[in-house]
Amino acid sequence: MKKPKLFKSLFCIFFIVSWPLCAGEIISLASPDSNIIINVEIKPKLEPYPVGNRIYFSVLYKGQPVITDSPFGLDFKNMPPIARDLVVKDKKFSSTDLTWETVVGKSRAVVDRCNELVLFLQETKPPQRLLNLVFRAYNDGAAFRYQLPEQAAFQDFKLTSERTEFHFAGDCDVWAANYGSYATHQETEFPRGKVSGIKPGDIIGCPLLVRVNENTWAALTEANLYDWAGLYFTGTGYYPNAVVSTLSPRIDEPDVLVISKTPRFSPWRTIMIGDKPGDLIESDIILNLSEPCKIEDTSWIVPGRSAWDRWWCGSYAPDYDGELKVDNPSMKYFIDFAAEMGWEYQLVDWFWYGDPFLDDYWSNPVGDITKSLPEIDIPELVQYGKKKNVKILLWLEWSHANAQMDEAFPLYEKWGVAGVKVDFMARDDQEMVNFYHRLTEKAAQYHLTVDFHGAYKPTGMRRTWPNLLTREGVLGNEYNKWSDRITLEHTVILPFTRMLAGPMDFTPGGFRNKTAETFRAVGGDAPGPFVMGTRTRQLAMMVVYESQLQVLCDSPYNYRVSPAGLDFLKIVPTTWDETKVINGEVGDYITIARRSGRDWFVGSMTDSSARTLQIPLAFLGPGKFTAIIYQDPPEADDYPDRLQKREQTVTAKDIITANLASGGGFVMCLKPVK
Repeated sequence: MKKPKLFKSLFCIFFIVSWPLCAGEIISLASPDSNIIINVEIKPKLEPYPVGNRIYFSVLYKGQPVITDSPFGLDFKNMPPIARDLVVKDKKFSSTDLTWETVVGKSRAVVDRCNELVLFLQETKPPQRLLNLVFRAYNDGAAFRYQLPEQAAFQDFKLTSERTEFHFAGDCDVWAANYGSYATHQETEFPRGKVSGIKPGDIIGCPLLVRVNENTWAALTEANLYDWAGLYFTGTGYYPNAVVSTLSPRIDEPDVLVISKTPRFSPWRTIMIGDKPGDLIESDIILNLSEPCKIEDTSWIVPGRSAWDRWWCGSYAPDYDGELKVDNPSMKYFIDFAAEMGWEYQLVDWFWYGDPFLDDYWSNPVGDITKSLPEIDIPELVQYGKKKNVKILLWLEWSHANAQMDEAFPLYEKWGVAGVKVDFMARDDQEMVNFYHRLTEKAAQYHLTVDFHGAYKPTGMRRTWPNLLTREGVLGNEYNKWSDRITLEHTVILPFTRMLAGPMDFTPGGFRNKTAETFRAVGGDAPGPFVMGTRTRQLAMMVVYESQLQVLCDSPYNYRVSPAGLDFLKIVPTTWDETKVINGEVGDYITIARRSGRDWFVGSMTDSSARTLQIPLAFLGPGKFTAIIYQDPPEADDYPDRLQKREQTVTAKDIITANLASGGGFVMCLKPVK
């Protein structure tokens, strides 16, 4: 597999000579299909106090307001803000129409079609600094970013606030993750509320899902985050139906967000827009706003499924001859199972180079990641796995990786390690964002894939560095070890919220299934944690949840002793050529169809309500297909670990009826009849 190709391109530019934009005059930018209109206007307005002429933007979708008049502002340390008394000196329109290929992802071919407007602004009062605003209108959303040109009056700067506001026409429903802090693993729920309920001081993460009206959905997030601070939202304090941007502060200078110099672009402030929430899942706007792939030869990047050592499932393994622990024989137990399943990877998690419960493990800036415990021999595990076609992934604590990646990564390549899982960052300030990029680039240099845990949300970096297969930043299955937070509702909210940003390492595949009423948290070295919902629900997560590395959470013993559905985990891919959302309501249910080659995989999940869903197969191509169907049995309420399997021949004209139990699921593999 080589670097992604551009299939077709068209790029047009026209210029308009220098001119001032008068107050009240509107500049408009339309999407290629004309459904999305961005309007930009200079006018005086009270915010709650006189502010003079300011620039406001608004966004319409099919003639209805998504964002109403919303102002901008950038504040700096030791210099005046840039917010008012700006004049438009020039404007430039351009269009892009091209198709490019992903290396791994939810779709192979990505259409990048948009119209762009650049406004060249200058302050009318000293120091008369220059600022450009760049807008793009796609068929699936709108985006803008700040450009700070190189100029004598504005060179080195320290950004202290980005006051980008998003005003809504009414008190919209929102699904908002309030992290309460910038120091966060971004692992929490997305409860439903009102935009007016977001108060000043709240720290609301991306994406922020908004139900604008009966026929319009939007999500606020960011794209192409590089050498900048991560984006959040908070209340304005004076406009009830609005949020304003707030960025993660630096550790070394807490009153500063970004230290940089001109010329600089900010990340894209992105508004995903669609008729229904499933449209946002299909959107490629975040990838299209990100930098193209920088890896020349991508043939070594392998998506896939991974077995996971005893971290999640504990040491309970009656079919293992001995005690599961951190040593090579125990790791080989998992490698053997991965080989048995045809999975691509085995994850060697923490403890392999030290005990994280020892005080000096965390305080020592270099917990040596080039040396394993005496009980672990990584090169020997790599060779053992190689004979069985199973690659080895290694867990790393982030500060240790930061200190030693230059030494460790070439060593890992020499050993034959395939990738790293980097953990516990729990920040997205400017320095940490740069660490993500530095590590991923260094990993690519030595042919290592990357999985970030304790991570912030995706922002499109996987396009630039496709060796970044997935990341956490999600309240996932691991929480079943100690809590009841992985509820049936939470798991059908995630596709419409966190997953809009990109792949998420939820670690599905729990085979100790319980109903919501019988579930209890089980950790330690017990037989392994329970998961809430039916067996087919856990199978459906493999289709519904996007992750190019799917780490299956349960133990070989639990899979073997209760194998219903295990055959599905042998065949389901993790990267796709096409994705379609068939139906869904946030927090209620969802059905997603994904294509790999000519095979289609369909996954449905429901909340605590049993449902019957109609799944039209119009997405299939011509000809007949064999549908291999896994569904909840009638007794699923009493025996959620059971399923029914059947086959039937179908065509694109057929409609499949899927009966889902409470907390249930449905999966289907469709293969062309030869």
